[in-house]
Amino acid sequence: MKKRILIVGGTGFIGFHLAKKCLKKKFLVTSLSFGKPKKERYLKKVKYVQCDISNKNNLKRNIKGNFDYVVNLGGYVNHNEKTKTYNSHYKGCKNLADFFRKKNIISFIQIGSSVEYGPIKSPQSEIQNCSIKKLKSTYGKAKFLATKYLLGLFEKEKFPVTILRLYLVYGPNQDPNRLISSVINSCLLKKKFPCSNGNQFRDFLYVDDLINAITRCFGNSNSIGKIINMGQGKPKKVKDIIKSINSKIGSGVPEYGKIKFRKDEIKILYPDVKLAKKILKWRSKISLKKGIDLTIKNYKSQLNIN
Repeated sequence: MKKRILIVGGTGFIGFHLAKKCLKKKFLVTSLSFGKPKKERYLKKVKYVQCDISNKNNLKRNIKGNFDYVVNLGGYVNHNEKTKTYNSHYKGCKNLADFFRKKNIISFIQIGSSVEYGPIKSPQSEIQNCSIKKLKSTYGKAKFLATKYLLGLFEKEKFPVTILRLYLVYGPNQDPNRLISSVINSCLLKKKFPCSNGNQFRDFLYVDDLINAITRCFGNSNSIGKIINMGQGKPKKVKDIIKSINSKIGSGVPEYGKIKFRKDEIKILYPDVKLAKKILKWRSKISLKKGIDLTIKNYKSQLNIN
């Protein structure tokens, strides 16, 4: 019998790649999202359902049938909208968990964020205690509360949740509003583009590596009740990445220093990934160089550039 998966946020960047992978595995795939998929992210065999997960009644009306796996990638992407951010990333997650705790699901995968660690020094480890008092953003607080609620359900009733804590994920079909995607897009369009001085160190994970990790959580009893960091564990200097992309493409003008550091910005940020290797038998396979090359190729295709 085919496995059934519900991807909350299935029209987004990561959700699209996860849906593609699950279709290859012959899963029956349903996407639950606030909006419709963009043309380049539409997959013919996916069932698309529109729903606001922060509305409990809306959720109950729109989720039909049973599922083996639920992956929660949902949440409002414009974090300046504080109420919508809080409602979608915390209340929405809580509504999903409350709905599925009464169902016989095998795995509930919650996509968390490195911002839940706050100012904890890198490499950040899952065993370090996070404090909501040290979190500045509404997004960070909402993700933190979602994690706390889900782990509480695991403790009380063995709810089969795994929390994957993401750092910076990149790859084909990403909107050009993240570091690597925006630099590639600007360089291909031969634009000047503002950036910081680039002295930060960050950890970047190619999207296919993340999808591989998510699928390794399906039915994995060792990952239930755990928080697991997702990244390469190899921080890279942001300026070196910008220079590398700029050099590969041969056009575009980075304007270093135009974007100022935030007062609370962490200079070096990357995860300890030993737990992912131990529990999921997982490690990243795509180097940053290869991942950037693949992403450039995808953007060239979308922009009709040879």
